[in-house]
Amino acid sequence: MAFVTTAEVCDANQEMLRSGQLRALQPVFQIYGRRQIFSGPVVTVKVFEDNGLIRHFLEEKGNGRVLVVDGGGSLRCAILGGNPVVQAQNNGWAGIIVNGCIRDVDEINGCDIGVRALASHPIKASKKGLGEQRVPLNIAGTRICDGEWLYADTDGILVSQIELSV
Repeated sequence: MAFVTTAEVCDANQEMLRSGQLRALQPVFQIYGRRQIFSGPVVTVKVFEDNGLIRHFLEEKGNGRVLVVDGGGSLRCAILGGNPVVQAQNNGWAGIIVNGCIRDVDEINGCDIGVRALASHPIKASKKGLGEQRVPLNIAGTRICDGEWLYADTDGILVSQIELSV
């Protein structure tokens, strides 16, 4: 199957966009990692300046899923670094979306995984394991629920209630 861009998906699914079945995230994320194009079923995590729960998920087999992390938009520390991203790559995660900061950018950019984040920051987060998992999130003007489908490329990020046949 040939790759279809997120722009083409939007053009072909105007009714789904109008109804909210297909939603585009606001363009606030920077692109990291070698995989600029990725998609998969969503797993949601909500944390604030703590990455223990994120690390817990990335230790699991990803099976092509995308971890979507609402870090509250904090720009005070990085909630994702190189080691967990390498682990995510090795465990078969397709991508990670972070509403917050990452660090170890050079290491992450060498990984065959898609990562989107607001920015990079050298200070690491705490590791208490506090947060919520598999809860609805509101990120970049868009509601994202566990089990939905995410599609990302260099044009943007889409979330769909159903898997799209593109």
